[in-house]
Amino acid sequence: MNKKQKEALAPWALLVGVLVLWELLCRGFNVSEFIFPSPSRIATQLVEFRGVIAGHAWRTFWVTMAGFGLSIVVGTLLGFLIGSSRMAYAAMYPLMTAFNALPKAAFVPILVVWFGIGVGPAVLTAFLISFFPITVNIATGLATLEPEAEDVLRVLGAKRWDVLIKVGLPRSLPYFYGSLKVAITLAFVGTTVSEMTAANEGIGYLLISAGSSMQMGLAFAGLVVIGVMAMAMYELFAVVEKRTTAWAHRSAGNS
Repeated sequence: MNKKQKEALAPWALLVGVLVLWELLCRGFNVSEFIFPSPSRIATQLVEFRGVIAGHAWRTFWVTMAGFGLSIVVGTLLGFLIGSSRMAYAAMYPLMTAFNALPKAAFVPILVVWFGIGVGPAVLTAFLISFFPITVNIATGLATLEPEAEDVLRVLGAKRWDVLIKVGLPRSLPYFYGSLKVAITLAFVGTTVSEMTAANEGIGYLLISAGSSMQMGLAFAGLVVIGVMAMAMYELFAVVEKRTTAWAHRSAGNS
């Protein structure tokens, strides 16, 4: 087994080790499933309630994707605006940072007043919590374009717009994909938080329902499903990143 294969298997080996240790601790100390269910109990609940979990998981997934898609559009446009202008960077970046510091869970009651209980607050919470990393990374990629490269392109006749579109944006792609991998996990968090307080469907609603009826195995099963969906999307973006920005990882791939 070569080094690359070992690195690919490392997270799976760690996961198996954690699950085995978790199972042994629960069995060894006879921990009640109402307090902290074992992995085997969670797996049993996953199988037993697979239909219910699948329905709630699909609702959470497409709502998250809607909010995440909105965050990509808005985050990219804002990042381009902030990164392409020093004045816009100076004016907007501090305000964006202050906005990002606000707890997004606090927006849920306000969104419920505006849009009612249902899809609207969940989509907007996923958007609000996930657009900032995309904006910051696009802006950083554009704002850190080497002055020497820009000067050379200007001497060759390129205009500011040409530099941004033909050099700045491609150079920002690694930052963009890096932000997507962070933002998608945040989007799932936003959707789940909103569903826990302002929805009657979704994994967040399932967590509240299972917790109130002391079905901790089912609640943990819902958490597992959220983690699996987030990890699947993370891996998807990682694959797309490797295929479209291989030039940015050339040195790492040759090492």
